[in-house]
Amino acid sequence: MPLLCRLIIVVTIEEFSLNFPNIYGILGLSQKKELMIMRYTITGRNINVTPGIRRAVEEKIGKLDRYFNPDTEVIVTLSVQKDKQKIEVTIPVKGNIIRAEESSTDMYASIDLVEEVIERQLKKYKNKLIDKKQAAQAFSDFFIQEESDTEEDIRIVKTKRFGIKPMDPEEACVQMELLGHNFYVFLNSETEEVNVVYKRKGHSYGLIEPEF
Repeated sequence: MPLLCRLIIVVTIEEFSLNFPNIYGILGLSQKKELMIMRYTITGRNINVTPGIRRAVEEKIGKLDRYFNPDTEVIVTLSVQKDKQKIEVTIPVKGNIIRAEESSTDMYASIDLVEEVIERQLKKYKNKLIDKKQAAQAFSDFFIQEESDTEEDIRIVKTKRFGIKPMDPEEACVQMELLGHNFYVFLNSETEEVNVVYKRKGHSYGLIEPEF
């Protein structure tokens, strides 16, 4: 009988904690760590990831637990540049990558905002995510069975074809600038693979290399 009572209490607290994440601290319980199903990798750039910040990330992003299967990986990068405090969250799932970033003048506010963005993404594209068998395996029964919001159709209104010339990444950046584009697709003459260069903030460039 004592064991049965304990199980009932844990389930009730887990459900209650979705709206009141501080309930564990108030009651002096440690079950939250046992109930958390996502694995966090949290790194900081120009910022010290204090226990308070780590706890805020795990508690806020932890609200998304109910959408994913156990052992889902969550990669979080916190960074500070001048007056911007940014959080980037990446959740790799089979067949897709769920990603969002938010910035503000306060890291805790950024953490709050990014959780809301990811939740909106999940609800908006739910049917497209779970239609794929591989992706569906990454999500919880709760998410799969939850009533869906009305989804907007994704419309491709234009298709453009062009020849891909072999060149190195530096040449591709020059060509991108000459065309006035923000990205450029090319055949990397060094690797013989299709790559993409793109503009980044601060007058720098990025290179996307495919992995198969």
